[in-house]
Amino acid sequence: MALPDIVAQSSRQAERRPGLSSSLSAKLLTLTILFVLLAEVLIFVPSVSYMRLGWLSDRLNAAAAAGIVIDALQPSDLPQKAQSETLMAAGAKAIALRREGTSQLLAAVPIDQPIDGTFDLAQSNPINSMGDALSTLLFGGDRLIRIYGPVGESRMIIDMVLDEAALRDAMLAYSRNVAALSILITLITSTVIFFAIDRLMIRRIRRLTLGMQGFAADPGDPSRIVEPEPGTDELAIASQHLATMQLDLRQTLEQQRTLAELGLAVSKINHDMRNILATAQLLSDRLADVEDPVVKSFAPKLIRTLDRAVGYTSEVLAYGQMSEAIPRRKRFPLQPLVQEVRDNLGMDPAAGIQFVEEVDPVLEVDADSEQLFRVLHNLARNAHQALAAEPANPMRRIVVHAERNGAGISIRIDDTGPGMPQKARENLFAAFKGAARSGGTGLGLAIARDLVIAHGGTIELEEKAEKGTRFRVFIPDRSPSPAEAVA
Repeated sequence: MALPDIVAQSSRQAERRPGLSSSLSAKLLTLTILFVLLAEVLIFVPSVSYMRLGWLSDRLNAAAAAGIVIDALQPSDLPQKAQSETLMAAGAKAIALRREGTSQLLAAVPIDQPIDGTFDLAQSNPINSMGDALSTLLFGGDRLIRIYGPVGESRMIIDMVLDEAALRDAMLAYSRNVAALSILITLITSTVIFFAIDRLMIRRIRRLTLGMQGFAADPGDPSRIVEPEPGTDELAIASQHLATMQLDLRQTLEQQRTLAELGLAVSKINHDMRNILATAQLLSDRLADVEDPVVKSFAPKLIRTLDRAVGYTSEVLAYGQMSEAIPRRKRFPLQPLVQEVRDNLGMDPAAGIQFVEEVDPVLEVDADSEQLFRVLHNLARNAHQALAAEPANPMRRIVVHAERNGAGISIRIDDTGPGMPQKARENLFAAFKGAARSGGTGLGLAIARDLVIAHGGTIELEEKAEKGTRFRVFIPDRSPSPAEAVA
């Protein structure tokens, strides 16, 4: 999707606001409540297990106290009424005392149902205790259980049978209290966490969201750029990057509008220029028929220059449409093309700028001659302009060196000028940004890069120890067609 389409789509969505139920605040509050309740549930299970063990321990201690009293009255018979009252005080149906390997039933009432569980409180396991507590809550109430444990620090063990109903009632009352307390804790904790996170995060995220929506509605308005937050946390850094991105995007959109307007103006000028050049081309054709030797020597170069200018006017329109003609490649000697580049520079011999050709006359390159001329001419013209701006430079020279490098031709354009400025290096090959001199547009390097890439080659700025600028262009040979490969 193109950038204008993205901006348009964002603008259509700029007025959309999330509903209350789908807002980030509501989701945060819901998740906070759920997580706190989950934590309470996880705490409740071991808590109710501990309460159950405590309740049973209390009953066992009461039974132990009653058992010691009953045992002290032996061997006399304890009346049945006193036994029943003792059992009721301990909440038991039977109490026995074990010591030195013998067991003595101290008190009991008739039991008409089987015992459903036996628990040794001295050897209770936390995991098993939690399972037993849940079993009592879910399925207990009408069962008989047997519990036993040591009496204080002695070796006596008190053993008792009791009805589980009282235990379950106590556990249910405890659960209700815990549930009420959990709800209160959940509400307080959720509220505190919600307002803390809302202040630290949600409000700031909402501010960034509104900033993005407002900017999408009108990217050209500088007042809609988000003001970055001070700080070093993630949201502050995000706001700083968002402000930078919006500023860059606004500049890009402004540049695109400028380029569109410039393209329209260039297209109008180019249309008229092509007509003028066509007339000049017709007049130059007549010069070829003039018998004057001087005219005959300059006429072919003039005709080639006008032909190339007419071709350029058509290619300017193609470049404005973001397309370049497909290279019409063929093999040809490179040296004459380099000499033509030198002639088209219009170098004044009195200026003291040397143009050195280091090209083997038999070296051939597989390329589109017109497009490769434009590449070399743009690079050489930049070098010539840089040298012409340094009249005090005692050694002003442009060197074009070419050699075969594997399956391609490597061409270096080297000059002894002031070198490439840092800003131009940072925006190399970027139109309207990578200008190497004041007043330049950077289009020459951008066009050269596009043409080289169309050939499948590379163009790069090489580092050099001495003063000056050196570009390297590599044009690979074409891969042979299937018919050529078979031949």
